Amino acid sequence: MRKENARIPSRLPSLDLLKGFETAARLLSFTKAGEELHLTQSAVSRQIQELEDQLGVALFQRRHRALALTEAGQQLYPAAAQVIATVRAAADRLRAQTGRRRLSVTTTQSFASLWLIPRLAGVTRAHPEVDVRISAESRVLDLERDGLDLAIRHGPASLAGPNALRLFGERVFPVCSPKLLSDRRRPLKEPQDLRHHVLLQFDDPDGRHPWLHWRTWLEIERLTDLRPAGSLLFSGYGEIIPAAIAGHGVALGRSPLVRDALAAGELVAPFKRSADPARAYFAVISETARERPEVTAFVAWLREEAKKEQ
Repeated sequence: MRKENARIPSRLPSLDLLKGFETAARLLSFTKAGEELHLTQSAVSRQIQELEDQLGVALFQRRHRALALTEAGQQLYPAAAQVIATVRAAADRLRAQTGRRRLSVTTTQSFASLWLIPRLAGVTRAHPEVDVRISAESRVLDLERDGLDLAIRHGPASLAGPNALRLFGERVFPVCSPKLLSDRRRPLKEPQDLRHHVLLQFDDPDGRHPWLHWRTWLEIERLTDLRPAGSLLFSGYGEIIPAAIAGHGVALGRSPLVRDALAAGELVAPFKRSADPARAYFAVISETARERPEVTAFVAWLREEAKKEQ
């Protein structure tokens, strides 16, 4: 006979539900959480609803085109993040024991698509026992909290941190498809000629990324009154460069992100002028990953690739 005061074990939420909640809470978006988890927005929403039903509390305030954590959600979020980080670290240790090593890298979407991913074959050939996981995020992630080994970050040296390793600097200059230069009706020989062309713009309504704006470059060239033939807005820099290659307009090229496209002849730089925004790319290593040989090897590979950009 069971004692009346015996405790009935509480039902723990599944790891999938906690992971869905942690991702949605971190991004404050079911859509973005779905993209990261490779699920549909509705699947993430159902996960959250099931978790809320199990706990008997609301975790999110569903606002018009926005999410906010309730008080209960704020209490659960750090615990869920810690659980996922702990399980991930344990899984990585187990993989290492079987001969497979996992290395997680976070960086911006544009750097990942335009520079890092095209070069990854080099490191996988040299270290086939290492599985590299890329987390392409516009937000700055916490390496320790999110269980990440390494970050490649873009910004001024003053914000890079004392232990950051500088990889290379950056230059900014207009780039376009070669076919735009062959249009005699719309010359593109001097910066003033940009008035004949569509400018491919980074959509930044809050003004948090001024170095990506045409406005900043035109101010340097003293062309603040220039009015282009049109503008196309994009939510990410990684979308702008393919549009420029396709001939849809003139983009602001950022070295080294456009280096490969320039070398392949997919893009050209119509002017010799460029601007130095005093920003660079840095590698930042997690404190818990500094002594791991696969991390050391990856950083060494990064630095060798960076020397080619000098």
